[in-house]
Order: sequence, then structure tokens, then C-alpha cells
Amino acid sequence: MANNDLVRLIEAIDRLAAGGFVMGADWQAVHDICQRHEGEWPFDWGHALYHRIEGDNWNADYWYRRAGKTRGTGTMADEWSAMRAILSQKD
Repeated sequence: MANNDLVRLIEAIDRLAAGGFVMGADWQAVHDICQRHEGEWPFDWGHALYHRIEGDNWNADYWYRRAGKTRGTGTMADEWSAMRAILSQKD
């Protein structure tokens, strides 16, 4: 797993969170990073969150399954907080 890209993913989602999870450049950066690492669960999990932010729950659920996770039921911020704690242990 590319630790530098995991750090980049965390940083990009942090910026998304700070901006209220609004689609834009950081949102696209998350997708680009995740696509480079398709099949690696941390990135598939990030990919799931990306599609949840987009509002595409069907696609999000596909990526959650690939990551071995389920879609959060709370806010995006709550889900990111839990995800960040786990992903930060990996970088």
C-alpha cells in the first residue's frame, strides 16, 4: 500500500470535511487517489465515502462492500471521524 497516497487521501478528506463535504477540487482529488489504489480496502473505503458525498448511495454501497464496511448512518462528519481514526493508524 502506498503510504504517501494514504496520507494524501486523509489530507484531502480533511479539507473536504473543513469545507462541509462540498463537491469540488478536493472531492475530485479523493476520487483520483482512490482510483489509483482500487482493490486496497482503505482506498475502497475512501471511494465509498466519495460516492456518499456525491449522493450516489448505490455506488457508495458497492465500494463499502469492497472495503468490507457498511455505509454510516450518522452525519458525514461522524463517519469521517471514525474512518480517520482507523486510516490514521495505517499511514
